[in-house]
Amino acid sequence: MAKNVKLVVQNSYVLLDNGLVKLTILKPQGIVAGIKYGGLENLLDLKSGETGRGYWDINWSLPGGHPRYQQLTGTVFGTIHSSNDKVEVSFKSIYNASTSGIRLPLTFDLRYILKSGDSGFYCYGIYERPPGCRAFDLAQTRMVFKLQRERFHYMAITDEKQRIMPMPEDMDDKRSKQLIVPESRLLTNPINPDLKGEVDDKYQYSMDNKDAGVHGWISSGPIIGFWVIFPSQEFRNGGPTKQNLTVHTGPNCLAMFHGTHYIGDDISAHFEEGETWRKVLGPFFVYLNSTPSVSKAYNLWSDAKKQRLFEESEWPYVSDSLIPAQKACVGLSAARTEGSWQTESKDYQFWVPTDSNGKFTIKNVIPGIYALHGWVPGFIGDYLDQKLVTITAGSEIQLGNLIYAPDRDGPTVWEIGYPDRTALGYYVPDVNPTYVNKLFLHSTEKYRQYGLWDRYTDMHPESDQTFTIGINDPKKDWFFAHVDRRVGDKYYPSTWRIKFNLKSVASGIYKLRLATASVNRSDLEVYVNHRDNNHQVFEVQMLGMDNAVCRHGIHGLYRLFNIDISSELLTMGDNSILLTQAREGDALCGVLYDYLRLEAPVNNSGI
Repeated sequence: MAKNVKLVVQNSYVLLDNGLVKLTILKPQGIVAGIKYGGLENLLDLKSGETGRGYWDINWSLPGGHPRYQQLTGTVFGTIHSSNDKVEVSFKSIYNASTSGIRLPLTFDLRYILKSGDSGFYCYGIYERPPGCRAFDLAQTRMVFKLQRERFHYMAITDEKQRIMPMPEDMDDKRSKQLIVPESRLLTNPINPDLKGEVDDKYQYSMDNKDAGVHGWISSGPIIGFWVIFPSQEFRNGGPTKQNLTVHTGPNCLAMFHGTHYIGDDISAHFEEGETWRKVLGPFFVYLNSTPSVSKAYNLWSDAKKQRLFEESEWPYVSDSLIPAQKACVGLSAARTEGSWQTESKDYQFWVPTDSNGKFTIKNVIPGIYALHGWVPGFIGDYLDQKLVTITAGSEIQLGNLIYAPDRDGPTVWEIGYPDRTALGYYVPDVNPTYVNKLFLHSTEKYRQYGLWDRYTDMHPESDQTFTIGINDPKKDWFFAHVDRRVGDKYYPSTWRIKFNLKSVASGIYKLRLATASVNRSDLEVYVNHRDNNHQVFEVQMLGMDNAVCRHGIHGLYRLFNIDISSELLTMGDNSILLTQAREGDALCGVLYDYLRLEAPVNNSGI
C-alpha cells in the first residue's frame, strides 16, 4: 500500500517524502540538494556542493549586450498543495522594475510535485514577464541534475545510443586533449582504459525533440536508473526538428526547454521593452527505478520507456478535481491572444454556450483558421487553446477534452463579488426621480437609468466607501461603480477601503486578483494599509475608454490584474486594502469591478 506524502518545512530546507523517494530542496532557492532512493542516501553528486546538484539556469542578455549566465534561485517559498496523496511546492522570484542594477527581467516560479506511490517526481517552471520589464533576449534555459560520479557511468538515450561514459576527470588536460571544437576531447589517458583513443563531446548525444522523450543514466552498486521523461514537447522551443542536449560526461542529465544549439541567435526569444509574457515549462518527470540483479540492468531502460508511454498517455497533467465548465462561452475567433477576441473586429467570430456537462458544438463556421477562446462564469481569466483550429468546407472536428486552469497561487483569504464579467452582483441605487425612465423602474436592468454615478455621493456625502470582510454584503454595501465623489459642483478622487483581519501572516507573496467589468478614463491605484509610496502595490493611469458608466451599462471590456503583495506589508490583526480612483474633475470616469480575491502564499491562509 502506498504511503502518504510527507512535507517538512525547515529553516533552510524543504523535505518531500513518499516512502519511495525523498527530496531535499534548498529553501527558498528551490535547488534540489538531495534525492534519496533505492538504498542510496543521495543520488546527486556530493562533490558539487548543495547549490550545484539539481538546479535551473538561464542564458540571457540585454539587447546588444554581453551574454549572461545565472542560476535561477527563488526568494519566496510557498506550498501550493499538501495532502496525503500529493505535495506541490513553489520557489518564486518576483521581478521588481524599480530595483536598481542589471537584473534578469523575469519573474519565475520553480515547482516540484511528489505523489503517493510514485517512483519519481515532477518538475516545472512558470516564467512570466509582468508589465514594466525591460527588454532582454532569452537564449537558453534548462534544469540540470549532476549525479554521483562514483556510481553513474552508463547512459542511455535510445535503444542504439547507450554506452559507458568517461569520468569527469577525463576532461582534464592530463587525460585528454582539446580539439578544434572546444567541447570535443580526445581521450588519451582515461581512467577507463577501454575508452582510450575515443572522442567525447556533449553534442554527440543530442536528440531531435520529435525523437526524444526519455534519457538518463544507470548506476552500479546499487543498480539504479535516473531518467528525465518529457510527456510532451510543446513547451520546448524550435518545434519537432530542434536538436537538444540530453546527457553528457559529468555525469549530467539535462531537461532542456529553450536553447540556441544548432540554430543560433535566430531562435533566441527577443522581448521588447514592456512586453508581457507567460509560459509554463514542463512538467517533466524524473523517474527512478532499480533492480538487484546486474544481469537485469538493461531492463531499467526498457522500464523507463514504458514509463514514458504512460506519462504521455496522462498528458496533459491536470488536477484530480475537474468540474464541467457549465454555461461557459466558447468561440472561434481570429484573435490569437487570451481575451483579445473582445477587440477583434476584422474577421468573423462564432460563439456558443456549453451545456451542463461542459459540451458544445459550433455549427456553420466559415472556412478559415481560428483560435479557440472561452471563459467560464464563476472563474477568473480567459481560456485560449494552444492549437489553432482549421475549418474547411464540410469538415467536422472533434476537439476532445479541453482543460481550463484559472490563475491561482494559493488559498483564498477573502473574495468580493462573483466573477461573471459584470458588476451585477453589487449595489445599484434607485434613480434620482428627476431623471427617471419608467421603462426601468421595476426592471432587472435598473442600471440603465440616467445619472446613477452621482448617487455615490448621495450615499457617501462625507467620506468614501468602507467594506468590511465578513460583515458587509456586496449586494447592499458595495456601490456598483467606483467613481469620483462630488463636492459642490466639483469631482474629487475617491478611495475605497477593504478591511479584513488576519489571525496570522504567512511569509511570502500574497496575490490580489482584481478583475474589472469596465473601466473609463481611470487612474487606479492600490495600497496596503497606508496610502503612501511605500505601501503602493499597483498603479495604472488613464485606463479604459469603455464609457459604460455614462452609457448606462453594467460591463464593458473585461480586464484581469494580478497584483503581488509582500507579506511584509501585512500585519497580524486588522488590515486594509485601499482602492483609489485617483483621477479628479471627471464626473464620468470610473471602475466597474467584476471580482476581487486575495490569495495567501501558503496553505495557512491566516484568516
